[in-house]
Amino acid sequence: MKFTVLYGTESGNSELIAEDLGAKLRETHDDVEVFDLQNFDPAELTPERFTIVVCSTHGEGDLPNTAIPFAEAFDAALPDLTGVRYAMFGLGDTFYEETYSQGSEHIDRRFAQQGAERVGDYGRHDASSWDMGSDVALEWLPGVLEAASATV
Repeated sequence: MKFTVLYGTESGNSELIAEDLGAKLRETHDDVEVFDLQNFDPAELTPERFTIVVCSTHGEGDLPNTAIPFAEAFDAALPDLTGVRYAMFGLGDTFYEETYSQGSEHIDRRFAQQGAERVGDYGRHDASSWDMGSDVALEWLPGVLEAASATV
């Protein structure tokens, strides 16, 4: 399986998590790419690669700054994502109940509306917890890989 790990970040936490997920995937898979969403063209989302998105939340449930150019390009082109499978890992803080993890949900809605299929549990990291984001993501990853393998 080929993987693309995308991240949208404001302070770098999503990037660290995405890099850790990429490193873990490279232990067992040869073709793993990690990109900042601001450097990734939505037209490059293809069924040939399983996509993992790690995205934080900024402000009042908004996308982080590096995800905004991707969202704008996505909305301008509305790519057909039929056959694209992906997993979503959102970051946020449950202290802000109404906006918790909303940044990732902006991306998730776009993918689903264009025909992509989310696989596995929706991963989330709560900044109010004592858990490290990468630890939570690395615990989440095997379930996603199992679900992705089961649906091929």
